[in-house]
Amino acid sequence: MDASPSPAAPPVPGPQPVSGPPPTHGHPGPPPVFRPAPVPASRLRRIATPAAVLAVVVGAFAYVGTVDPNEPGHYPVCPLLRFTGIYCPGCGGLRSAHAFAHGDIAAALGSNAAAVIGYAAFAVLWVLWMVRAAAGRPLRIDLKPVHWWGIGAVLLIFSVVRNLPFGSALAP
Repeated sequence: MDASPSPAAPPVPGPQPVSGPPPTHGHPGPPPVFRPAPVPASRLRRIATPAAVLAVVVGAFAYVGTVDPNEPGHYPVCPLLRFTGIYCPGCGGLRSAHAFAHGDIAAALGSNAAAVIGYAAFAVLWVLWMVRAAAGRPLRIDLKPVHWWGIGAVLLIFSVVRNLPFGSALAP
């Protein structure tokens, strides 16, 4: 027989138990110690993302509020309107945002009523997001395919009606 030491076993990946006294006969010894759970984020950190999103949106509205889309040359023209003469659901959106930024809700509705509804929906969802983030709860909006199809249908109907003679009030 050879008296040389046997090779050591390779280390096992993963958390290693804390060393302690050797286990006694029939008893496994101390339980393994793992890393503690992460500390929950502070309230300021939780609301940072919704606050940043609001800052970007306010900055965009401030820009559109100062650079008038009613003056030609500041913004690109809608390609659908330019090549076909048909108003898309977004046509008049910049003029609507400009009027909204100046507090003229009637002019904003006249430029693009769907956009104004979108501004209101964003405001409601943002407030809900901020309240839930401050409370440490995630915002979950589970729209099913039928909801997306419904939104698309409403925008399609809006587009068709605003291009017909009787729907000219919805045209920008």
